[in-house]
Amino acid sequence: MSSRVYVIAQFRPKAGCENELFEVLKALEPDALREQGCIQYILTRQIDHPSATRTNYPIVFNEIWADSESWAAHGRRKQIHHFFNTQVIAKDGLVDDAIVTAYTDEGYDYDAPIFGLRSD
Repeated sequence: MSSRVYVIAQFRPKAGCENELFEVLKALEPDALREQGCIQYILTRQIDHPSATRTNYPIVFNEIWADSESWAAHGRRKQIHHFFNTQVIAKDGLVDDAIVTAYTDEGYDYDAPIFGLRSD
């Protein structure tokens, strides 16, 4: 069974704070990429494109973690707590709203093989 966790962390900056918020979030990338279990941690910003619609959340982290525990460990880091406390929760922070969503790549009732068990 696949254990990967795919995370989309979306941020809506306060008015006039988009560029500053992007830079603050960009500073989180290097350390996150060094974490055990981090497969991908890429900060992106929304662009205009004829095949896409715009949302109110123009800054997004696209994350892939090896498993739930790796992602949970990331969330326990002091650097991540500091960001959320000073930028999301604090009234004078740069973030108006944030949405963090986790996904799996497995379908419902996926019958993944169990390795290590013999069938003879």
